[in-house]
Amino acid sequence: MPLDQLGTVARGKSRHRPRDAAHLYGGPYPFIQTGDVKHAGLYLSDFDQTYSEEGLAQSKLWPEGTLCITIAANIADTSILKIEACFPDSIIGFIPDPEKADARFIKYLFDARFKRQYQTFTQGAAQDNLSQGKLLSLDFPVPDLLEQQRIASILSAYDDLIENNRRRIALLEQTAQQLYKEWFVRFRFPGHEHVKIIDGVPEGWERKALRDVATLNYGKALKEETRVPGGVPVYGSSGIVGSHDKALVNGPGIILGRKGNVGSVRWSHCNFFPIDTVYFIASDQSDFHLYLTLQHMQFMSTDVAVPGLNREFAYSRSLIRPSATIGARFEEEVTPVFLQIQKLTEWNEKLAKARDLLLPKLMSGAITV
Repeated sequence: MPLDQLGTVARGKSRHRPRDAAHLYGGPYPFIQTGDVKHAGLYLSDFDQTYSEEGLAQSKLWPEGTLCITIAANIADTSILKIEACFPDSIIGFIPDPEKADARFIKYLFDARFKRQYQTFTQGAAQDNLSQGKLLSLDFPVPDLLEQQRIASILSAYDDLIENNRRRIALLEQTAQQLYKEWFVRFRFPGHEHVKIIDGVPEGWERKALRDVATLNYGKALKEETRVPGGVPVYGSSGIVGSHDKALVNGPGIILGRKGNVGSVRWSHCNFFPIDTVYFIASDQSDFHLYLTLQHMQFMSTDVAVPGLNREFAYSRSLIRPSATIGARFEEEVTPVFLQIQKLTEWNEKLAKARDLLLPKLMSGAITV
């Protein structure tokens, strides 16, 4: 069946021009964007932006349980709303008919069978996107509702484990952040009682420009259609955007958003491929202190007409480097935290692969429920 025979399908709404008008934002209504869908798991409840009453008036509040499908920017990503929320016309909402479809099953089916199929529709197009008409031209092979629910319950068990690991990762990241703030913002590092503060910096520490600490190397263009699926993560400014069979950079290393999510900071434990929307810092200059420092730096400049991170502007940013002794001790303290994050991340990747391999077997009857 096409999607509109399994429930209600409609594009999100955001009719105001310009869309970035300040009076539309800052209210109580969650405003979901394509990046939020991309980085969500089975369910979506995290967001960075909200609408005001004026924003809601020119949009629409979608109910909890709506399946979100992105059709522009981050294309063909899916997640189910766990909250009431608004979203723009770059996202399509699917509300399942409770007698015909399970939103979880439709999400899994879309991810497993149709996520790459949009490329067929957009070959030769000036802008890579997936329209509502193209989406509705897809036929979804669906069993009866009870069978959908059984399959979805099996697969969602994997997502429950993934979400639990994500929460653990978030707590570990908070632990590292809090330790960084304690030592390098509040200056309550071990032995701080016996160290003088000179010109706002502990004695033996230095205030430097980023250019004196690290080299910001340009990533390399790697179009999605030229990537060969493999074990190497491909990083854009929004994080991991795919995989490839060859690395551009030996890990570990730091990735800094240049276009799109300007100033976003990522850490790669393994070899990686940074694309041309990011800078990267090589392994010999990357450490956890610098990674956390960059997360606290302001990289947005009001002097540029086009949003982006100018390398010379980034190089001019000031940071504080601790003494060698304190720097080494901090690395010792936080390394076990980041190793645990690495293990949980790798475990989540394995869970996701197992989940995605299981769906076609369940659909074909190779595995019965």
